[in-house]
Amino acid sequence: MTRTWIILFFCLVFWSGFAVLQLDRQAFYKTLSSGDEASIDKAIAGLEKQKLTSRVSAYKGALMMKKAGFIKGAKGKVKTFKEGAALLENEIKGSPDNMEYRFLRLTVQENAPKILKYNKQLDEDKQAIVSNFDKLESDLKAVISDYAKHSKVLQATDLK
Repeated sequence: MTRTWIILFFCLVFWSGFAVLQLDRQAFYKTLSSGDEASIDKAIAGLEKQKLTSRVSAYKGALMMKKAGFIKGAKGKVKTFKEGAALLENEIKGSPDNMEYRFLRLTVQENAPKILKYNKQLDEDKQAIVSNFDKLESDLKAVISDYAKHSKVLQATDLK
């Protein structure tokens, strides 16, 4: 009887942790796509309070690049964008097989102003995502599929 309760307890802890991970990812992508500066600032501040992990760094980098669009003055925009890009690129360099990071870069590359010349890995990231799509977690697949509905680079038909 006690053994059953112990197993049940560990299963409950494992699944509740998994649910929190999914909710964090969903909240992040909702903020990233929102275009609301206050939400982006709040999300960045929240990430800065968390333990530094690869995922936290990649998320912060993507949010900083998005935030750059709200900053007044070209110098400040470029500085913030480059800081965010450095965070994301460092995580991709350390984990080139992480498709979520590659997806983040693809979304930024597709939407960044051409003058920044941050679009050199667009096709490479698209191919990596398409090739590995079936292996991704279901919540990440949903985010990517949603993005593909309005993307000019990554089409929903590419993901089949």
